[in-house]
Amino acid sequence: MQDLSPQQNDQTGIDEAIVSGILSARIRPGTRLGESEVASLFSVSRTRVREAMMRLEQRGIVKVSPRRGWFVVEPSAEEAMMVYAARRVIEAGLLRGMEELTTSGREKLHAHLAEEKAAIAAGDRQRLTCLMGDFHIRIAELSGNTILVEILRDLTARTILISLLYQSEFHAMQSHLGHCRIVAAMEEGDFLKAAALSVDHLDEVETGLDLTRRPDPLADLRHSLSLPPQTAAAPSNAPRKAKP
Repeated sequence: MQDLSPQQNDQTGIDEAIVSGILSARIRPGTRLGESEVASLFSVSRTRVREAMMRLEQRGIVKVSPRRGWFVVEPSAEEAMMVYAARRVIEAGLLRGMEELTTSGREKLHAHLAEEKAAIAAGDRQRLTCLMGDFHIRIAELSGNTILVEILRDLTARTILISLLYQSEFHAMQSHLGHCRIVAAMEEGDFLKAAALSVDHLDEVETGLDLTRRPDPLADLRHSLSLPPQTAAAPSNAPRKAKP
């Protein structure tokens, strides 16, 4: 069970604490979210926890398994492609609808890019994963459309789960430079160009996924035991022996 902050108050809620944990890559795909454990951490009833999980299920963040409980989703390859398709439509449309980048907005984006650059220099993979997703949420926040911000937070959370499952290599600098190009176009006031660059950026990230990979159900235990990552077994060309 991943750690959740018991200091989260009613304003954020259990469900938002879980989404934040995913966005920061602290909660991984397939993590079990036991009702009793979460209820104890937040000092609430299991009914409150169940209500939060049901909301997250509607948002595509968790799923329930009969007799086993609630788990963070492990998106399939088909779901991954649909998430990226949705993000292309939403993010490009959002940028096309913007008319200006305020001084405050420019400062926020540049501060964010500086954080990305510092995390790259430090080689902090977890921090980078969080920042790469946050960049797109920051742009949505600049639009002032709270509904789009909520939608994009959920899609970004699902994107991070997808990356943890299917991203074999992490090209942090490539993603950072893509973000820089988007911001540069916004500063020029060319939001159509920024929209096109956002689509190109998402295309690059999706292309970097290996959607043929199968999630390793023993990944966490394998890591704890310092065992090498699971590798796909090579197909055998040898004919199978007939059963007697």
